Amino acid sequence: MDNTITYEAHPTSIRYDAQYGYSVTCEGAGQYEITYDCDLPSLLSGTLSPFEVLYRYDYTEVTKVSNDFISWNISGNNAATYELGIEASANAEASLVSDLNGNNAATLQEISTAYATLCNQYCHRQQVQNSTYIDPDDPLVLSTAKGIAGEIGTNNTFLLAKALFRWLKEQTAYQTHPEDSSVQPARTTFLLKTGDCDDLSFLYISLCRSIGIPARFIRGYLIEETNGIATAVSHAWAEVFVGGSLGHDGWISVECACPSQCSDVQIYQNFAIESAGHLRLFIDDGSNESLNVSLSGPRVRYGSGVTVNLVPFVTIENFEVLESKSLTIDENSIRTYTSSS
Repeated sequence: MDNTITYEAHPTSIRYDAQYGYSVTCEGAGQYEITYDCDLPSLLSGTLSPFEVLYRYDYTEVTKVSNDFISWNISGNNAATYELGIEASANAEASLVSDLNGNNAATLQEISTAYATLCNQYCHRQQVQNSTYIDPDDPLVLSTAKGIAGEIGTNNTFLLAKALFRWLKEQTAYQTHPEDSSVQPARTTFLLKTGDCDDLSFLYISLCRSIGIPARFIRGYLIEETNGIATAVSHAWAEVFVGGSLGHDGWISVECACPSQCSDVQIYQNFAIESAGHLRLFIDDGSNESLNVSLSGPRVRYGSGVTVNLVPFVTIENFEVLESKSLTIDENSIRTYTSSS
């Protein structure tokens, strides 16, 4: 009997042109100052053209918390509109770990000894001011993760991360909270059992870190095409370090915000996979400042005679599917992308 599972074909290689940033409109009479750090794009797999700066004045290229930005510092006293952002062309490809059995992954002991620096960097709390968003020390998070680790009885970091992902998919649901745009701390998401992409990623990262698995968040855009129209939405996901020869230098991608229907389906389609539609803008370096920078937007100072309007924008043009394949999982939990017949 053939126990192979084959999913509907989807784009695994795409190309597109992206523009993103903020439109800042200043009106009235008086001085104003605008400061904005715009993240430079990157891809896990694929190629990007050299980026273009949309507003080519008053900027410098800077590196903060291990990420590269175009940084504007604008002073003015006249009514004006500034398109502050980046333009780039992408040829993006999907990336996956084929073997879901955890072969070649490091153990917890190997991670703690051979990768002590990464553990120091990515196994602790992260907070902004008085809010702790990533919290591996929270008693509920810690006891849950240790309980799951005890149940599966392995020190294989890939299998542990997969078990924690299964818990996330079975115990929480993706749900936005438009009435409150602030990010939820991991404990809040744990108690509510709902959250958006930031919230669920922070909870999952907290679970992984609590048992000694380095984990970090990634911010960027998710590019999709619906009815011939390509769009991009702000997005966040996670990376987990499992060592060995898996993933990219031992890091695997985890999509935490996928709808929770069947945990097996979610593991097959969203654990240790990064789709071609993920455009990276920011990679966490494990510091509180990293979290603060990732949550920050433009900063404007102005007097009583000035009004300022900030509008984020992202546009996708010339979207093209270069290759579309089906995800296939065989009876030995080996995944492959196969061409549709």
